Amino acid sequence: AFAVACKRAESGGEDIPASKALAPAQSAIMLAGPDADVAAWQRLVARVEALPEPVIHMASNGLAKVVDFQDVAYGAEYLDRLDGVLAIDRNAGGKSNRKGFALTIAGAKHIANAMAYDDVIRVADIKTRATRAERVKGEVRPPNGAVMHVTEYMHPRANEVCGMLPARLGAAIEARPVAFKLVDKIVNRGRRVRTDGIFWFTVLYCLAGLRRFRRSLYRHEIEKKHLEQWLDFALPLAPGNYQLAVEAINTRRLVKGYSDTHARGLSKFDRVIDGIKLVRDRKDAADWARRLREAALADEKGKALDGAVETIRSFASNG
Repeated sequence: AFAVACKRAESGGEDIPASKALAPAQSAIMLAGPDADVAAWQRLVARVEALPEPVIHMASNGLAKVVDFQDVAYGAEYLDRLDGVLAIDRNAGGKSNRKGFALTIAGAKHIANAMAYDDVIRVADIKTRATRAERVKGEVRPPNGAVMHVTEYMHPRANEVCGMLPARLGAAIEARPVAFKLVDKIVNRGRRVRTDGIFWFTVLYCLAGLRRFRRSLYRHEIEKKHLEQWLDFALPLAPGNYQLAVEAINTRRLVKGYSDTHARGLSKFDRVIDGIKLVRDRKDAADWARRLREAALADEKGKALDGAVETIRSFASNG
């Protein structure tokens, strides 16, 4: 929004579409690595450029995020999902909605966020990147010659440990309360670790290296299933109520973060989806879906959301 305002000021007040003001030059997006990966990346960029103009900016950012999270093959998977949303958008949106492609833009944003979930591997990767060390140094601004120490706070749970295991093993432990509680008893406590030292930096660096195995891990299986269930619910709403489908896609913004934060967000997401199911046949369903999402974002404990859900249940039971 700030970039759009700057462009408008520079142009003497002339309105500039946000997509044009913000869309990056696709040729400037480069990937360093093996020739095969670079060629695959360029093919993905070409696919983004072939999308409708209003979608390009968000899809470009989404593609960059999922490729950074995993690899170019994962980026292709992201665009395949987005193509599916676009096909539904073109058929169900109506002339005015197709022009803006609101459903596809929302899908480009939230599918990328859902695919690039915050697991232990990603957290370790971010904390051991050279760019992060430079950012922290820039914020702290240590005096010349001073040594900067970095202490990270981590609070893993048994869920995170199971998520890092092969899918069958992680699921087996989670399904056995005794084993799960034992793992949780061992790991579930806050830790302050020094990542400026060799030991903990190496531990996190090795955890980040598990990225190559991510698709076979239990957490990835969980996230993939959740993503598919969410899209299977939201997208079929488009032919009958386009705006409700957009709101159902936007509901995914509630799921974010890591560990306890992720668990709270997921709980709110589930309650909002349950609320949408109660009002999906009403003409004002999209407005109620938006109210539910805003209520979920209003406070951490979810009291506003509970009140909104109870209101919906009251008139749903009477209707």
